[in-house]
Amino acid sequence: MLITFSCKAHASVTMFGEIGLQFIKMLGHSGTIPGAIDASEVPDALNNLRTAIEAEKSQPVEQNDVVDDNDSEEDVVEAPVNLGSRAFPLVELLKAAIKEECEVMWEDGSGKRL
Repeated sequence: MLITFSCKAHASVTMFGEIGLQFIKMLGHSGTIPGAIDASEVPDALNNLRTAIEAEKSQPVEQNDVVDDNDSEEDVVEAPVNLGSRAFPLVELLKAAIKEECEVMWEDGSGKRL
């Protein structure tokens, strides 16, 4: 599943369902899809998201794979993208929505009705 976030002030942002749902919950919403945030609630939602991301950053990162000089390219597992980087497009959308005072909506981005 994909989740697409949209507002009139910014290009739509589409994310994989699991991470999009995690961000919806971080915004302070139940996780229902489709959903929306009224323009007056967007600043609080952005603050909630930023606070949740900062809390995640303080969590210890698991290091399961150690790379040494003898590992082949197939053996190397790249580090996952951090939550702050994944949230960047959504943060920019929320900031644009605040500036233009418009609501933010999200829906199933795969074209299917839920």
